[in-house]
Amino acid sequence: MKFSIIVPVYNRPEEVADLLASLKTQTDKGFEIILVEDGSTIPCIPENYDAGVLDLKYYTKSNEGRSIARNYGLERAEGDYFIFVDSDCILPSDYIESLRTSLQRDYSDCFGGPDAAHESFSNTQKAINYSMTSFLTTGGIRGGKVSMEKFTPRTFNMGFSREVYEKTGGFREMFSEDIDMSMRIRNNGFRLTLYPEVKVYHKRRVDFKKFWKQVHVFGQSRITLELLYPGSMKLVHWLPAVFTVGAVGLLIGSIWVHWLWILLAVYLLALWIGGLLSTRSVDIATRGVVAGVVQLTGYGTGFLKAYVSKILLGKGRDEAKEKEIRKGKNEGL
Repeated sequence: MKFSIIVPVYNRPEEVADLLASLKTQTDKGFEIILVEDGSTIPCIPENYDAGVLDLKYYTKSNEGRSIARNYGLERAEGDYFIFVDSDCILPSDYIESLRTSLQRDYSDCFGGPDAAHESFSNTQKAINYSMTSFLTTGGIRGGKVSMEKFTPRTFNMGFSREVYEKTGGFREMFSEDIDMSMRIRNNGFRLTLYPEVKVYHKRRVDFKKFWKQVHVFGQSRITLELLYPGSMKLVHWLPAVFTVGAVGLLIGSIWVHWLWILLAVYLLALWIGGLLSTRSVDIATRGVVAGVVQLTGYGTGFLKAYVSKILLGKGRDEAKEKEIRKGKNEGL
């Protein structure tokens, strides 16, 4: 089985250099790499790059979005099984070997794997990684072993077979396009599996401001997904909004009932202790509390904003567009 690793890129030359360096060390060489430069102003491949070291195909195109770039790569891929990672990921040297072993042991039409923090990452990046993977902040929905929701592969570490692609089609250009893709794969009768041992190191956002903007969009897109797939929204998706409203309520209520703030402090202390046990670093654990608050409030406010606008006020997708999108789930894009 030959793998095709498809990576959309937009102005990330340093990150791509790290990704390619990790791919050079793979113990299993049965893969090709397809880099799709999506309208970047800074090329990610230097002119003197030694392409002979890797089976690398490099394409440039106008900027249309990461999903269109992935589809561009899919159309040109020669592999039997497609792998998607973000351009800011680093792959352990046994990544391909572990994936091949997992597929041989327990084949799945679509897989997803977890992400972790590499030792070279900054403490802020490690803190954000802790927040994004902690059960206390996500309910385990991002590839953990314990989860409050069905496992959903994400494109920072995801793959599916050519058969899946031929039946389901490519990615739709939207926020949370990987969740949409996973739902369409499941709805077409394919199996989705978590391979815990097939991990990547994901750099994520480098500061809390960018992180807040990212998760705010995630919160908004969860409502869009509910419009596309009625009933797909679960209790776990409400938790950041509940935290946001609850935290504000407790802080305001503390003006009159002074001990109420202790309830919020207990949760934050649990988050700090979890970070300390996970990272063995006081600094990362402390930053992890900040990252957790940023993540929950960013997602929660985005979720509430979109819920009021698109569901309560009915400013979501119109009926004709809704039918078109639902039809496209089975016919591709």
